[in-house]
Amino acid sequence: MIYYFCRGALRVIYKLLFRLKGIGLENIPKEGGVLLCSNHISNFDPPTIGILLDRKVHFMAKAELFEVPVLGWLIKQLGAFPVKRGGVSKESIKTSLTLLRSGKVMGIFPEGRRSSSGESGMGKKGAASFALRSDAAVIPVAIIGNYKLFRRTKVVYGPPVDLSEYREMSSADSLELATEKIMNHIAELKARG
Repeated sequence: MIYYFCRGALRVIYKLLFRLKGIGLENIPKEGGVLLCSNHISNFDPPTIGILLDRKVHFMAKAELFEVPVLGWLIKQLGAFPVKRGGVSKESIKTSLTLLRSGKVMGIFPEGRRSSSGESGMGKKGAASFALRSDAAVIPVAIIGNYKLFRRTKVVYGPPVDLSEYREMSSADSLELATEKIMNHIAELKARG
C-alpha cells in the first residue's frame, strides 16, 4: 500500500520537476522475473526507473540505511533490501535470486556505482550472474538527462537482452560476455536518446 502511494506521488513530482518521460514501457514483461539493468548517474535513479512501471521494483540498498529509524522502515516498505558495503553478501544474493525466481522485478546498476560525468564505466558481473542463474528477462534501461529542474529527463526501456547463448558456457567466460552484452545494450539506448 505504501509503495503504491509513494509511487503515485513520485510520478507527479518527477513529471513536474524533471519532466520525466518513459519510452519503451511496452518492453517490460507483464509477468515473470525481470531484471532492469540501468546506467547510474544520481541518487534519484532508483525511483526514476521504477515509478513509471505498474509492477513493484526491488533494489539493493546500503545496509547502513536500514539502521536509520524511519528511513530504514520506509525503504523496506518500498521494496529495498540490504547489501553490505564492499561487495554483495550471500544474503543479498539469495534475496535477489529468490525475488527474480518468484517472478518479481528487480532494478540493478551493473556499474556498481554512480557516474557523475554520465560516462558509462565497466559493468560488474553481478547483473549477468543474477540473470543467468534466475532466467529472468533482462531489460536494459538508459536514464538520459541530468535532473535539472524543469528540463526533460528520459528513461528508455529497451527490448529484452537475449543471454541464452551464455547459459552453456563456462562460468567465467559466460559472465564476462553477458555483462559486456548488457552494457552494450545500455550504451546503445543512451546513444540513441
